[in-house]
Amino acid sequence: MEFRELATIAGKGGLFKILKPTKNGVILESLDDKKAKLVAGTSHRVSILNEISIYTTDTEGTKPLEEVMIIIEKEFKGDIDLDSKSSDEELRSFLKHVLPEYDADRVYVSDIKKLVSWYKILKQYAPEVLQPAKEEVKAEKPVKEKTTTAKDESKTKAPKKAKKSE
Repeated sequence: MEFRELATIAGKGGLFKILKPTKNGVILESLDDKKAKLVAGTSHRVSILNEISIYTTDTEGTKPLEEVMIIIEKEFKGDIDLDSKSSDEELRSFLKHVLPEYDADRVYVSDIKKLVSWYKILKQYAPEVLQPAKEEVKAEKPVKEKTTTAKDESKTKAPKKAKKSE
């Protein structure tokens, strides 16, 4: 499973796996033990997780959610000891630790609660998306250049011109 295959729906808790598009929306499956299927139509506000970012104060202005989730996984390895009932101060402190440049004026506590909730769901049901992407770098063998010497150049002759047939 990949991050771009996961979505959230405004007003509904949890995360959903995108199964396939339909004529009027998309078919989703809940990312929990129930595996309930849902057709999200045009009246639903569906957000794909790889399109969500967190506001920052750096020059870029945002940090993709996927990168933040990977940082959380590296730092805490699933043991974050937070939930929706944690204090506002604890939640802000957590995000400040994970993403020091987050914009405290534009990122609300409710956003941090969603982040924590989504992280826990991903850790339980789709831990593979929390791993850094392995870039497939093909190692190319260096091509040995043939060095030519004056002796070699004298052996090479210019190609003969084709005679015109009359």
